[in-house]
Amino acid sequence: MVPRKKKETVRKLRITLRKSVIGYSERQKATVRALGLHHLGQVVEKEDSPAVRGMVAKVSHLVEVQEVEE
Repeated sequence: MVPRKKKETVRKLRITLRKSVIGYSERQKATVRALGLHHLGQVVEKEDSPAVRGMVAKVSHLVEVQEVEE
């Protein structure tokens, strides 16, 4: 009998831009843009990875993050 693989759930992060980037450094503005956020209240879903987690950590004061399992 062949052992079955567990169905891996893809973890995603739902990231919402909650605060304007006006008045913040160019690096923080670029990080928000790299996450795919352009307008206040905009929501994007990204795969959970160390790179995305690091970007979110750098602009945590501007965004809201929720973990989503699919």
